[in-house]
Amino acid sequence: MTGTPLPSALAVRELLESLLGRDVEAELVTAVVDPHKHPGALVGAYVDDDDGLRALIAVDLALTAHLGASIALMGLRVAEDVIRSELLSPVLYDNAREVLNVAASLFNVDGAPHVRLVEAFAPREILPAEVEKWILARVARLDMEMTVAGYGGGRMSVLVI
Repeated sequence: MTGTPLPSALAVRELLESLLGRDVEAELVTAVVDPHKHPGALVGAYVDDDDGLRALIAVDLALTAHLGASIALMGLRVAEDVIRSELLSPVLYDNAREVLNVAASLFNVDGAPHVRLVEAFAPREILPAEVEKWILARVARLDMEMTVAGYGGGRMSVLVI
């Protein structure tokens, strides 16, 4: 069995497009999503069957709002309200968490350990030490600027440990 693979930007984009039913643009960037920078980021932690941390996905507040609104076919105004207030509503948190849950499939390939979403930490929520030490580490990572057609964009970082 090998380690958890880092998905390609194409795989991430295609997963989001199929899940949202909308075009998604994705561009590789060098800037990482830092959940410590205001207004924070949604962070998904993925573990293997032995509960070992294998991967993280961090999504800035703007993209979290756009993903959460678009998956539920909510209007753009809902996402814009979150971005303006810098407060993620419980509904959009739940919707974006479901996107992170489905994103576990990006890591589950033949020969790799099975991975599942164990927790999603809301923007500005204190991260556990085990997550904290990896979120900005120099590990295999994919940092992207993404735009959901009809909604808007933001940034996402995908890391494997």
